[in-house]
Amino acid sequence: MKKKNYTVIDLFAGCGGLSLGLYQAGWKGLFAIEKNAFAFETLKYNLIDNKKHFQWPDWLPQKEHDINEVLEKYPKQLEALQGKVDLVAGGPPCQGFSMAGKRVEDDVRNQLVFSYIKFIDLVRPKMILFENVKGFTYAFDKGKSTSTENEPYSHKVIRELRNLGYNVRPHVIDFSEYGVPQRRKRFILVGIRQELGAPEQFEDLLKANRDTFLTKKGLKTTTTLQDAISDLLRSNGEVSSPDRKGFYSGIYDKKKLTAYEKIMRGDYPKTHDIADSHSFAKQTPDKINCYKRLLAEYPQRGKRIDGKSREQWGIKQRGITVLDPNAVSPTITGHPDDYLHYCEPRIMTVRECARIQSFPDWYEIKKKYTTGGKMRKLEVPRYTQIGNAIPPLFAEQAGNVLKMMI
Repeated sequence: MKKKNYTVIDLFAGCGGLSLGLYQAGWKGLFAIEKNAFAFETLKYNLIDNKKHFQWPDWLPQKEHDINEVLEKYPKQLEALQGKVDLVAGGPPCQGFSMAGKRVEDDVRNQLVFSYIKFIDLVRPKMILFENVKGFTYAFDKGKSTSTENEPYSHKVIRELRNLGYNVRPHVIDFSEYGVPQRRKRFILVGIRQELGAPEQFEDLLKANRDTFLTKKGLKTTTTLQDAISDLLRSNGEVSSPDRKGFYSGIYDKKKLTAYEKIMRGDYPKTHDIADSHSFAKQTPDKINCYKRLLAEYPQRGKRIDGKSREQWGIKQRGITVLDPNAVSPTITGHPDDYLHYCEPRIMTVRECARIQSFPDWYEIKKKYTTGGKMRKLEVPRYTQIGNAIPPLFAEQAGNVLKMMI
């Protein structure tokens, strides 16, 4: 009997975390839509050029795309996909909804939710996997107004999908419960066409299959920060960065690895002396001394230092968290200065953040390391690509469960 090919389109794909997990779960990509050239370059290098994950259609140029332009230019091609797509995965940019940010209701990116709905209407996949931040489930504060304008965007999406003929079930899932070494709670919406069944069993199946999945990989349910990155210490030694002039990158530790580190490293060190994107930031002597003092004296790990206590410890930035090696990491963001390494006086490297997000070392992150000023609106550098991603280790488990449901 011919093996079934499970087909997926990845919307708002970013650097490819969700696509990578689905690839590892045996799904076949049709194409991905991602607006930013930096993030698309990372996805293209790893999943299009390297792993041949996508059966890219001739009618869609293999480059970055804005979803609204795709909807405008190719509606007939999208409609022609009806009956051929098992899953549409991915969620619109989350910055406007994030509780960690300013929660700007008028953020233009919030309207991409409706572009997503329009895409689903045209393609009519069998299933939907929609992801966003937990703040997506909260209404924007408009005093005591009870109008539909004040309802959470999650309610709007659920209503629209039901109108299109989907049974939908919302979840809030903490990825740290699935072997990912960070606390990262996300809104996950699973939808299935009404004639095909109900989505209620998604989280139950996730939990039921979790232990078997992780045990096969040699992993525990909870992976600590130290379990994830202890082989990437600067003290292992450093060499000139191959992709960042004037900077230094760390070399791999030859010590006995944890099970998680073995999975993340794979065969990559056999072909590379240093980990990809493992370049250390340049820091002033004052900052290094501040970091050394925090590591030696700050009484609490894993809790953000901000407000007035910043002055007491000589912290000039908006805030920082001293990481705890024996716990899961806080949510990885696109801001490298948010976290202080658990035993070295420095911020985290892109590769360390990628490890915490469960990207394997062979998955190379492309383009600039950081950016600033007005360019923040145009560029998505390496740290931000990783901070925006869905952890592939969770996406693989979700992919396994969705195949069972379909």
